[in-house]
Amino acid sequence: MSLIDPRAIIDPSAKLADGVEVGPWSIIGAGVEIGEGTVIGPHVILKGPTRIGRHNRIYQFSSVGEDTPDLKYKGEATRLVIGDHNVIREGVTIHRGTVQDRSETTLGDHNLIMAYAHIGHDSVIGNHCILVNNTALAGHVHVDDWAILSGFTLVHQFCHIGAHSFSGMGTAIGKDVPAYVTVFGNPAEARSMNFEGMRRRGFSEDAIHALRRAYKVVYRQGLTVEQAIAELAEPATQFPEVDVFLKSIQNSTRGITR
Repeated sequence: MSLIDPRAIIDPSAKLADGVEVGPWSIIGAGVEIGEGTVIGPHVILKGPTRIGRHNRIYQFSSVGEDTPDLKYKGEATRLVIGDHNVIREGVTIHRGTVQDRSETTLGDHNLIMAYAHIGHDSVIGNHCILVNNTALAGHVHVDDWAILSGFTLVHQFCHIGAHSFSGMGTAIGKDVPAYVTVFGNPAEARSMNFEGMRRRGFSEDAIHALRRAYKVVYRQGLTVEQAIAELAEPATQFPEVDVFLKSIQNSTRGITR
């Protein structure tokens, strides 16, 4: 039994590995590569150059690998690279990169991209991230591992979303979000850390306690960012988790959400 529905349209140059399923009325264009066991639902459009890894599932009406609408894009052969074990739900849009940045949009492994979310050009999504319904990332956004962006979260271009961070529903993010930090509102404001997420992922109570103290240094003591960085230098040597938090602040280019 064929796993490719006869009503699908597949360019002869597309490369589909063994076990790939393609539903009716989907269109797979030139320069698309799809890894073993990936399931493409009905009415999906895939445009290349795009490489999709193994055991992903892409649901109906998604548009993956399309040209970016960024006005500086002039038709260059930029890329989209998607890893393994991702779920891309209904109506998701993911654009390829631009030569002015990385020439590549990247999605890692084990991510859940929920209905009608958008991932803009040159964005980099790590592993185990969740983008809830209608979340929209502008171009050049970086989202680190295990971050969760709740429904209708909006992220400005060039923002960096730290590992294990969390945004509340309808949050508008215009600055970098440090690792572990929970943000809410429009514009986004830091409210706490994602302590519940840490516990679910097996963080020790000592590490959580150290991060709670580190959060207070940055957000509760009235220090400048530079003063807070200096205060965190010593605990960062004791706890790798605090070091991740510290580096996410030190590496910020847009300023951190406070």
